[in-house]
This record gives sequence, C-alpha cells and structure tokens, in this order.
Amino acid sequence: MSEGMPIQTAVLASGNKGKLEELNLLLAPTKFQLLPQSKYEITPALETGASFVENALIKARHASRLTSLPAFADDSGLVVPSLDGAPGIYSARYAGPAASSQQNNLKLLEALGNSPSRRAYFFCTLVFLLHKQDPTPIVVSGEWHGKIAEEARGDNGFGYDPIFVADEFQITAAQMEPELKNRLSHRAIAAVNLIRSIQHRQGQK
Repeated sequence: MSEGMPIQTAVLASGNKGKLEELNLLLAPTKFQLLPQSKYEITPALETGASFVENALIKARHASRLTSLPAFADDSGLVVPSLDGAPGIYSARYAGPAASSQQNNLKLLEALGNSPSRRAYFFCTLVFLLHKQDPTPIVVSGEWHGKIAEEARGDNGFGYDPIFVADEFQITAAQMEPELKNRLSHRAIAAVNLIRSIQHRQGQK
C-alpha cells in the first residue's frame, strides 16, 4: 500500500487487549487500524476447528459478517511436543473455559513436572479477509521456538510469556522489552508474512 493511502478500519476478531496492542503495532504498514470485536459487542465465535488455521478463519468470517468490515484474526498458542502438542489450540482455555493466564501456566508447569524434555514453540496463524465471503483469504503463519522455564518470571507480555524462554535467550518472553519481543515472536514472523501478502495483493513490491 502506498504511503499516502488513508488508514482504514478493520475489526480484530478478539477482545484480548495485549493481542490488539501487539497487532496494531506489527500491522501498521498495512494502513489498517484494528478495533477489537468487543467494541461492536460481538460474542466470540465458537472455535470448533481442529487446527489454528481453521479457528482463525472461523473467527475472521464471524467478525466480518457481524461488522461488515475487513477482518483480521489470530489463532495462536503454545505447543509442547512432549505433551503431545498440548496445550495447542486449547492454549487460552487449557485450565478451563474461564481460566486465567496464571492458571494455564501453573497447569502446564505441573503437567511437565521434571520432564527432561521442555522443548516448546509458539505457533501463530494470521488471517485477513476483505469481507465475510472473501473466497481468497490471506492465511499466514509463524513459529517461535524455545523451552519452558522451571517457573514463571517477568511482568511484560501475556499468556504463556512468563514461562517461555526463546532459543538463545536466558530470560522469558515476559522479561523482554516489547520492542524486542515484537521483532522475534511467532506473531511478529506471521505479521511480516501477512504484510508482504497484503502488499502483494495490492500490487505493491
């Protein structure tokens, strides 16, 4: 998109404040201003998909249909291979439907116990739709690899950030400055891919 193109409003199929702030920063080059679906009093879509991609598409179409706006959706989570991929697509509700991030983190630490394998990675799918029936949605992904810490550390970020230590770092994602995390994270990688795809779709290089 060109420098002079006006900012357009789009709906983010989420009410997560941390996710909204991150994505508004990461996706600034697309010239879309993201507003949370909660602003439109939208009830979250039922995430009935079996994968991050399916759930992101469900959420994006739901938000676009109810607002008549272009929609962005993110479906992401933490994958721990030694736990058969858990918490995976259930990351936000790992400890129950109304679980807090702290409860989810505690359950994961308990599930790992003293396991010798603490490898993990964050996975993010980002979807962009121009309208509810868009037949060619843009779907991209990103991965951020690391391991699970022995205990939670740090006050930045959200979700599983306090227990995730990225490869080549000794601090958790929640101990990182936001600027650093926004260069390295799964969501940052997916956002770069999404920006490139949107600009290509618009005929930009």
